[in-house]
Amino acid sequence: MKKKITIYDIAKKLNITAATVSRALNDNPKISPKTKELVKATAENMNYEQNRVALALKSGKSNTIGVIVPRIDRDFFATIIKGIEDELHPYGYHIIICQTYDLKEREIENITTLLNAQVDGILMSISNSMTEVSELQRVLNKNVPLIFFDRKRDMEGVSTVTIDDFAGGYKATEHLINIGCKKIAHFTVDRTSEIYKLRFEGYKQALLDHGLEYNPENVLELENSYDDGKKAIEKFLMSSNPPDAVFSSSDYIALGIIQGLRSMGYNVPEDFCVVGFSNEPFTKFMELSISSVEQFPLEMGKTTAKVFLEQVRDNNGQVEKKVVLEPKLHIRMSSSKEINAS
Repeated sequence: MKKKITIYDIAKKLNITAATVSRALNDNPKISPKTKELVKATAENMNYEQNRVALALKSGKSNTIGVIVPRIDRDFFATIIKGIEDELHPYGYHIIICQTYDLKEREIENITTLLNAQVDGILMSISNSMTEVSELQRVLNKNVPLIFFDRKRDMEGVSTVTIDDFAGGYKATEHLINIGCKKIAHFTVDRTSEIYKLRFEGYKQALLDHGLEYNPENVLELENSYDDGKKAIEKFLMSSNPPDAVFSSSDYIALGIIQGLRSMGYNVPEDFCVVGFSNEPFTKFMELSISSVEQFPLEMGKTTAKVFLEQVRDNNGQVEKKVVLEPKLHIRMSSSKEINAS
């Protein structure tokens, strides 16, 4: 195994003290420019790499930011991460990405790992299973800026960047009402999670505001998957009084709904209309494009990074902001049925 080069190896080669090497590598003004140049050139030739954690402990700044998401294989979170990195990289920051898979234990491990790595801040979309704030409070106790995006908990001293999920649910349902749908079902994921709860409440309020009956039997909680959407709609349509539309809190469920409808001989949107949520890339590229609510993940990522930068620039580091982005409904083929003139 190849030996790792240390400042002591550089000092021995140059016949100077390790302290002088350390000061030269860190641009200490007490070291002459000539010595700094010699030390840095020698370090590069010997393939020396500085210990970033040690530097962070010494300087109090690591120039790394921890980003925690439920999973990175969803375009929504991948695009948020891109927005964060695009905004922070010009300021010399690098990011460490962690996944929770919506597991509380993984989330706690991620927080511990990032704090041990001396990150300058943690930006996170919390897991659905994180029900208490004690583990999150650890971050604040270390004086590390903590910012929530998309999924959040209300905590004093913590900034948030979210989408107006209630408005998104309302807009999607109102659109279905406006094109003549009379019995609109809602397929959701987990109403204990704030984002899905708000989308459901938007759905319910739109029905009530337009004089349509709200029936809890028309609301189903599913896993966020294509298969669950397909199975659920097939079962739903076998009831004696099936719906004529579904607002889904997930594009993946919406995709399963449409495939289930078509396999059973239903025409979309002539017989049945579908609206999803998140505006995943596949929604606009399918042969039958899917109407969906846009969450603007790139803007959410950039805004989260900007809020972090504002917080670290503040003298007290206590800038608390609540940014709420406005969603947009993209109307496509899955709900493009025209209103009957009669």
